Order: sequence, then structure tokens, then C-alpha cells
Amino acid sequence: MDDQITATFAALADPTRRAILARLALGESSVTEIAAPFEMSMPAISRHLKVLEKAGLISRGREAQWRPCKLKAEPLKQAADWLDEYRRFWEESFDRLDEYLKTLQIKEKRDAGKNNGNGNKRR
Repeated sequence: MDDQITATFAALADPTRRAILARLALGESSVTEIAAPFEMSMPAISRHLKVLEKAGLISRGREAQWRPCKLKAEPLKQAADWLDEYRRFWEESFDRLDEYLKTLQIKEKRDAGKNNGNGNKRR
């Protein structure tokens, strides 16, 4: 699975490939339709599609003259699941930080009340 995640993230590292995947999330498209919004050659688009296909993120078929490309979402789910573990780590870390800050605020209010109660002026 780690090799799949590595291939997925390597493919997602390029903004053109991310845009291609976003387009394919709307449905199957031909290479010509995929290439339309990009200012690059068809061979360059084909290279991007090969990277996505090798990473398992798309499949390319053949129907007569039409070669549809289709999104394959399973590798994206695997990457999202992997990232989810780290999201939980950060959420737990932020929850602990929030509790610590609340404790400091309570202590600060308590200390301020003691100082004001003894006739000391706060500056």
C-alpha cells in the first residue's frame, strides 16, 4: 500500500494533474476534452495522463475512435485515509493545547483577583 500512496502523492504533486482529476470527477472525458483548458501540447497532456494512469488514478479505455479517461477514486481514498491519521493527531494536539490555555486563563484570573484583593494595583 505504501507504494500506492507514494505514487498517488507523486501524481498529485503537479497542479495540472490535480486539475485533470478535478475534471474527471465530473465524468468521463476524451483526451481532447481534457486538454482543452490547458495551454500545452497534446504530448504533454498525454504524459500527465500516463503518470495518472500509472498511479492508478485514472483508466483509459477505447471505444471505436473515442478514448475515454475515467477517474479511479480508490487510490485517493487510500491517501485520504492515510492523511486522516495525522488529522486526528493534530486535532488531539489542538484539544490538549486548548485545555492548557483554559487552565492558564483560569490561573491568570485567580491571580489577578488575589492581587486586586490585597490592595495592589494592576498596571
